[in-house]
Amino acid sequence: MLNNKIVLITGGTGSFGKKFIETILTRYPKVKKIIIYSRDEFKQSLIKQKYPSFDFPQLRFFIGDVRDQSRLTQACEGVDVVIHAAAIKQVDTAEYNPTECIRTNINGAENVIHAVLACGVTDVVALSTDKACAPINLYGATKLASDKLFVAANNIRGSKDIHFSVVRYGNIMGSRGSVIPFFMDKRKDGVLPITHKDMTRFNISLQDGVNLVMFALDNHLGGEIFIPKIPSYKILDIAEAIAPECIIKDIGIRPGEKLHEEMITDTDSLNTIDLGPYYAILPSVSYTYTEDDYIKHHKAIKVPFGFKYNSRTNIEWETVEGLRQLIVDHVDPNFKV
Repeated sequence: MLNNKIVLITGGTGSFGKKFIETILTRYPKVKKIIIYSRDEFKQSLIKQKYPSFDFPQLRFFIGDVRDQSRLTQACEGVDVVIHAAAIKQVDTAEYNPTECIRTNINGAENVIHAVLACGVTDVVALSTDKACAPINLYGATKLASDKLFVAANNIRGSKDIHFSVVRYGNIMGSRGSVIPFFMDKRKDGVLPITHKDMTRFNISLQDGVNLVMFALDNHLGGEIFIPKIPSYKILDIAEAIAPECIIKDIGIRPGEKLHEEMITDTDSLNTIDLGPYYAILPSVSYTYTEDDYIKHHKAIKVPFGFKYNSRTNIEWETVEGLRQLIVDHVDPNFKV
């Protein structure tokens, strides 16, 4: 799929970007070029140390911001595939710095769309979040706007052979700022602060997130929001898995935080199809494909009327022992209770 292709990833020095680079190099040894586009020269230097140029001549590093459309257009010249992973994603940061979040997550998305349309890119996949579904915080609201921009971009491509789609998933195990490394750090204090004892979240590994993007690239018609079928966990089970000896301190829900996460609302379900391992929310407005076109292409079926996908009502759940093994597999191989 990516052999002999040029791939650009915005926000390429983040957790997802690093795993995506690793996966491409492993699965597609004939990839022509991988362009890492990001603002942080220090993080780029760390990736250069891991992948020295004499062994990995296909890697390129562009310092740039998704707010800068002209720089993005430069970077996209000759590119075949773009993965848009750059974002301001910390909920509290976005609440305190709303304009900055809007400039990166919404204006940046629009800049990516204009750049790829100008440069002959053929496939674009944008990363989203469960917080974009029925958002109650600014981060989720900006990502919902970004999702709408990428889905609607299929309607302005004209005669260009380009496909835009989105992937949406839950909390990545062990990602920066997530609850598992936070609890692992706090257990030395003997107290784990949690925001609400009834809280639930979706759970996905970094590799499964990358696999979803690969699936989208290989299968999208354009306009789909792809959503994985993944388990939920209870916050108290995470606490038990990591530090059963610790005291639990309820500190109250933070601004913009949900008690349970959603990825498909019952209203979304009117446009949602079941692909087997994934769901796909179809565009509400499409001048290119009908619902039947999507169903036939993906060999899918419509979800039942009133269906919704919520971390509280999910049918698949992580166990305490299962979480401990996942931490060893995906976060810290030396982890012990």
